[in-house]
Amino acid sequence: MSEGVQYYYNLSTGAVEEGPQSQATDLMGPYATREEAQRALSTAAKRNEKWDEDDAEWED
Repeated sequence: MSEGVQYYYNLSTGAVEEGPQSQATDLMGPYATREEAQRALSTAAKRNEKWDEDDAEWED
């Protein structure tokens, strides 16, 4: 990630922040773009689903 502006998704408010403005426990990120931060929950859900599938395959 470059040294430029970083974006964060605030779990409490659902807002995207330019730079960390809230407590770290409320934030997901950093992300390189505002759009990536807006998709934070969707991205996390897809990754969790993939990890669950990988775990199930490993356990079989």
